[in-house]
Amino acid sequence: MAQTDAEQGDELAQRKRIRRRLRLLMFIVLFSTTLILTILCVFLGVRLRMIKKELRDTLAMIDEMSAMDLMEDTEEYTVNQAEAALYTVSGVDESKRTEVSGKDSVQEDEGVRKVYLTFDDGPSSNTGRILDILADYDVKATFFVVGKEEEEYQALYKRIVEEGHTLAMHSYSHKYNEIYQSVDSYSADLSKLQEFLYDTTGVWCRYCRFPGGSSNTVSRVDMHELIAYLDDQDMSYFDWNISSGDAVNSYISSSDIVRNCTANLRKYEEAIILMHDASEKNTTVEALPKLIETIQAMEDTKIVPITDDTERIHHISND
Repeated sequence: MAQTDAEQGDELAQRKRIRRRLRLLMFIVLFSTTLILTILCVFLGVRLRMIKKELRDTLAMIDEMSAMDLMEDTEEYTVNQAEAALYTVSGVDESKRTEVSGKDSVQEDEGVRKVYLTFDDGPSSNTGRILDILADYDVKATFFVVGKEEEEYQALYKRIVEEGHTLAMHSYSHKYNEIYQSVDSYSADLSKLQEFLYDTTGVWCRYCRFPGGSSNTVSRVDMHELIAYLDDQDMSYFDWNISSGDAVNSYISSSDIVRNCTANLRKYEEAIILMHDASEKNTTVEALPKLIETIQAMEDTKIVPITDDTERIHHISND
């Protein structure tokens, strides 16, 4: 049946309304999508700027920390280099020996070269190994120790004494800038160590070695004043006339240590050898058996600990 004009008009109007609604719906969807994307872009833009700022701040912090680490490494290297320079053998050949009067044992040992193995800076994680080696060869040494109150070191101080080695003083703190400020600062540090060792081992130490030796160039006080202080306290100090080289070079080989310790040994009737007892001085420990064997193979030579009968090797005279 053919549609009337009215019906056709209604159908056409309905189609127009549907198209308008579709267009409105599409507009709403498009507008909403555009609005959401715009908001998202704004949010991402703000977030990106924040991330960039955080990244810049982080990079700046990393650069600052790297610069600080580099500065600390440089300072530590400089300090280590300066400290290592204190242990060179320059001038040691001219070391003065202080005669010890009233020694019957000196005549008994006449013609016998005496070698003193001395270890600075301990105790450390290597002290036990050193003591084991000394025990294996039935050799006594001298340990110029520093103050370490941790429980793990208490047994090592005691073992040094119990096994017949000489316990001697280096300094409590081993901080050059504090120890060498004045006579009072040096005496306070040494007294603290002396009392600490007495409380720990029952030994009242009277032998010492200046950090860097009596000829060090870092002390702010005249070393003669410190020497005079030791004399007043009836304490004796010992330098060295042979250096192992383990302080000057952190990467020195065990064979070089043995060579440094023995090359000029025959020049001295009494040879005090400087070595170090520290956790990083592994090659010193490795060199010790060969060093002892080499010395023991020499004629009229024996290894002994420092005692009251030992002639003092001084880089700077008491006079």
